[in-house]
Amino acid sequence: MTRLTIELPETAFSALRKGPAEFTAELRLVAAAKWYDLGRISQQRAAEIAGLSRAAFIAALAPLGVSALQCTMEELREEVEGA
Repeated sequence: MTRLTIELPETAFSALRKGPAEFTAELRLVAAAKWYDLGRISQQRAAEIAGLSRAAFIAALAPLGVSALQCTMEELREEVEGA
């Protein structure tokens, strides 16, 4: 595993009322969810980045306003019609 070091102002922790470990976990989740939402990474890769199982990652998406299903209505229509 690769370790990153980032510098943040002390106020970042107090603004979110989180300690460094909890802040780091949330930062990983939010970044992974956003990249997944943008279609840049798969659900499995996003779960790995977030440090969660795939099921836990999927469950964490709704509170962030991210849909677990990443397909357009047209793709969904084609899938249904092709079945």
